[in-house]
Amino acid sequence: MKHVRLGRTGLQVSQLCLGTMTFGLQCDQPTSNAILNRAADGGVTFLDTSDVYPLGGGLETNGRTEEIVGEWMKGRRNDFIVATKCFGRTSAKRWDAGNSRKHILDAIEGSLRRLRTDYVDVYQLHSFDHNTPIDEALDALDTVVRQGKARYVGVSNWPAYKVARALGRSELKGTVRVDSVQPRYNLLFRPFERELLALCQEESIAVIPY
Repeated sequence: MKHVRLGRTGLQVSQLCLGTMTFGLQCDQPTSNAILNRAADGGVTFLDTSDVYPLGGGLETNGRTEEIVGEWMKGRRNDFIVATKCFGRTSAKRWDAGNSRKHILDAIEGSLRRLRTDYVDVYQLHSFDHNTPIDEALDALDTVVRQGKARYVGVSNWPAYKVARALGRSELKGTVRVDSVQPRYNLLFRPFERELLALCQEESIAVIPY
């Protein structure tokens, strides 16, 4: 398996990243473990999950995917680069969603508990929150990194102009920088090629397409 740098960082990750959004619903735990084992045997060391996976579930299944990944990694956490995400609704409470400082700081604690780890390597905002100032979200991510609960941060499903604004604000304020993006990308869905890809090339941001 070829390993590459994550954007401009010094972190080396496997060129293939295993997405886990079906673990715990479409794939039961034995099947999920078999997929993880096969990926690891093939040299995949980069795992991506989210606090609202498995996809297609509800509040009652949120976090199950992280639990499966955490249980599978038991005793070998240092063998893998782990990325997870927050933004989606994690309870019926109005504040348990979005990119507010409260939700981000609460969400990382939940993810760490389910993943059975003290830190994640990449912590990502799963979507853009139009109800939260971008500075508030960046400040919260900066806190997560400074506390040692994440090594790098990224965003998923953000348009190019929002990523560019985040870069500018973090440079101005001296907060942690977005080092990765995770856009939807396939033969029928290619809008990120127009602007986001060019921005990532110019700013040396890693692209983790799904």
